[in-house]
Amino acid sequence: MTEIDAPPHPFDAAIALTPTADDRIQGRTRPEYANMVGPFGGVTAAALLRAVQQHPDRLGDPISLTVNYAAPVADGDFDITARAARTNRTNQHWLLELTQNGVVTTTATAVFGIRRDTWSDTELDMPTAPPPEAVPLQDFPDFIAWARNYEMRFVEGAVPDQDSGEHPDSTTTLWVRDTPARPLDFPALTALCDVFYPRVFLRRGRYMAAGTISLTVYFHADAEEIAAQGEDHILGTARTHRFSRGYFDQTARMWGRDGTLLASTHQLVYFKD
Repeated sequence: MTEIDAPPHPFDAAIALTPTADDRIQGRTRPEYANMVGPFGGVTAAALLRAVQQHPDRLGDPISLTVNYAAPVADGDFDITARAARTNRTNQHWLLELTQNGVVTTTATAVFGIRRDTWSDTELDMPTAPPPEAVPLQDFPDFIAWARNYEMRFVEGAVPDQDSGEHPDSTTTLWVRDTPARPLDFPALTALCDVFYPRVFLRRGRYMAAGTISLTVYFHADAEEIAAQGEDHILGTARTHRFSRGYFDQTARMWGRDGTLLASTHQLVYFKD
């Protein structure tokens, strides 16, 4: 009996890249990961990370990634160029650009490296939260297509209704994983670091124009620790330090159910009030 190959997971299809003969890497946006303007920023960041991962000159695994969203990515094809600016004994520094029709829409830097066995400790405590099975699912509005690819269970700071009123703080804590379920890896973790809706929505109690300008992810876990999470939920918590003159920061931490700090992330977001 002939086996029929299953279609790829929607996330894998969204970050699928094809190298070209002229050292470019081609990808294509997917409607399943559309946001209010352009694609979900997390899937764009994941595609840039994947571009380095599959590069023949890549050394080790991701240590950090910074993505600068210079302009919206239009629906359709895009090109990525990835260049190793410097390779040291245990770390490697990459420069990336995402372009469409020769115009730069996104730039990024990435650090990859080889992790060594050393003394380690985690000073932060994982937030206290009930297990994900005890927390109800919450749906996003239909016009936010990308959110349908994630199972989100909000412990606090759920998506506000338009008439929710102002909230005293900007903290959201939630259990989250891909849907359909998918084993965690570096690209998936990268995208999960961007699942938090803009903190200004929670503080002001309503939707408004807002978008990420810059996103940085620090990977604290190695490939083995990330793979150990399997298809389980991870716990994320995010907050802002200051809203001021049309911008705010957004910082988040991502934890495995086993208490492993997997990644931390920082964003700069613009908003119009």
